[in-house]
Amino acid sequence: MRAGAAASSARPPLGSSSTPPHPRESEMALVACPRYNISHPRAFASAPGSRGLLRASRSAASRPRGRLRRAMAANGGGHSTATGAGASDAPPSLLVFSGGTAFNGVVEELKKVTTRVAHVLPVSDDGGSTAEIVRVLGGPAVGDIRSRCLRLSDESTSEALSVRKLLGHRLPIDPSEAKLEWYQIVEGDHSLWDGVSRPYRETIRAFLVYFHNEILRRSAEMFCFTNGSIGNFFFAGARIFFQSLDAAIFLFSRVSQIPAESLVLPVISTNDRLTLGCELWDGTIIRGQNEISHPSNGRREVVNKDCNSCTALPSRIKRVFYMSSEGSSLLHEVFPEANHTVLEQLSKVDCIVYAMGSLFTSVCPSLVLRGIGETIASRSIPKVLLLNGSHDRETVGLSTSGFVTAITDSLNRTYGDPHKSLKNHPNDYVNAILVPEGGQVPLDVENLAAQGIFHVVTVESVHDPKVGVIFDPPSLIQALTSLISEEMTTHLSEPGYLMENVKFVS
Repeated sequence: MRAGAAASSARPPLGSSSTPPHPRESEMALVACPRYNISHPRAFASAPGSRGLLRASRSAASRPRGRLRRAMAANGGGHSTATGAGASDAPPSLLVFSGGTAFNGVVEELKKVTTRVAHVLPVSDDGGSTAEIVRVLGGPAVGDIRSRCLRLSDESTSEALSVRKLLGHRLPIDPSEAKLEWYQIVEGDHSLWDGVSRPYRETIRAFLVYFHNEILRRSAEMFCFTNGSIGNFFFAGARIFFQSLDAAIFLFSRVSQIPAESLVLPVISTNDRLTLGCELWDGTIIRGQNEISHPSNGRREVVNKDCNSCTALPSRIKRVFYMSSEGSSLLHEVFPEANHTVLEQLSKVDCIVYAMGSLFTSVCPSLVLRGIGETIASRSIPKVLLLNGSHDRETVGLSTSGFVTAITDSLNRTYGDPHKSLKNHPNDYVNAILVPEGGQVPLDVENLAAQGIFHVVTVESVHDPKVGVIFDPPSLIQALTSLISEEMTTHLSEPGYLMENVKFVS
């Protein structure tokens, strides 16, 4: 534990209280400072169960897209790089910080509105079949990237569906059955190859064979195929062959026929293993993403991130950081560089989204890198938090403003090297929040107002039997699209608004 950690742990993070504000105070807080709203004050209409909040209705699903196109046309295509006659018709461009699971459920719906999306994912996952690949072959974790690539893959032909089915297949839980099925696949005898033409078959199988040969070369390590992902094995084979994570992503994208304007970006472009660590408010250090979010005690099993499925953390999470591959304390903290393509995309997209999911192990690992906070704070665009519908082990006890605080502290690098930290305000990073209706995370509007956040939208939700309340995908994408449209319209109709919110950086 570092000197001074005990003192810092005494300060409760904003949003730690679960006591909701008085309803009338909540209403007043939302309209107290309309100059910070990213839409007109009149947009905040009361709805049952959401006092003072704007509620997204599914009935208007056809409207936002047309409004958005008109706004972009009048605004010269927004922040996009499109030029020429088609520039005014260009759909919005987004950058999404997420992990490989929660946001996958809305990717299909988002594709109907725009494919101009940069998906930024961490490469520090050390659970599931990814953990076994990293243990034996080293390198960055590819599971989240593979998962998003599959969700973005083409489904328009029977062959595309066959390729998607093959790369999305998981081997059985039983070790002997898993190994037997793997040999059938790698030898080309499995029924999963049906419907895959010879060029695709030879390309995919070549990298599966290369992956298998790399395993055999590590004779000292016995590889376990239990619940293994064929897509992960293909991805790992391509990465090792090219000695490049970016090249492997390019190949996977082409094989699965992802739209050219859709980017799947590792937040760190590396060929080395990365280990995530976290520091708790009581000074405890935990090593490894799996141990932070859903410890398995060494067992190989299907991941369950429900907060009731594992023991609680001894204290709340203060920050996450990267560690050397063999490190176990703060003395082993390392500072990898952010992927330059991520920084480039951040500087030109129309909207930045912090997706729902594991806050500290899926979203924050992408935010703590130098350059990310600086670039986000410099943009005057929608910066939207998609709030979780329930808590997990990482966020038990946090309110909505607590989520914002965690994002702000990560982007500011508040608890790292003081010489490399930033002092930006919460609303420099988050200026709108979409909340699933009926969610379990307390909506503490007064604290959000203190953070300078006044645009909160409740969105229709559905109940998932595994994780509870989640966004209704069509309603979520409609609300997000409307928000971008409103932002562009406000910029057009209120010239003074833009100047009030621009943050100049040296």
